[in-house]
Amino acid sequence: MAEEITSIEELRRAQAAAQEQGTSITNYSQWESILEDFDIAGIQSTGTYAGDVKLHNQIIAQVQEMIAEAAEEQKTQQIQPQNNDLTKTDQKTTQDKEQVVKANVVNATSSTIMADYMKYYHLLS
Repeated sequence: MAEEITSIEELRRAQAAAQEQGTSITNYSQWESILEDFDIAGIQSTGTYAGDVKLHNQIIAQVQEMIAEAAEEQKTQQIQPQNNDLTKTDQKTTQDKEQVVKANVVNATSSTIMADYMKYYHLLS
């Protein structure tokens, strides 16, 4: 294919044209899925299937790495007091505080992940 395809609409038009000629675009559904992901994330297509697959794989690898790092960081930040002398009320209060801390860590981590995710997308596009 001589022309570059940079959007889902262009891909669909090219597929329709190919079907009129009795053929189809190789890996059409996979490429369409990748272009949909790019459209959602605001990433510009490379114009070729091979380029888009490579870019998509790089982004997925970076996101997975960031998620793994965030999970590791969350593990190190978890607070688990080991105090057996607490009354039931004190234990419940401590558990509530732990849940608040965990929720705050998760919210901060997911916000950081999303910010980094978008930063990488914009750097790669």
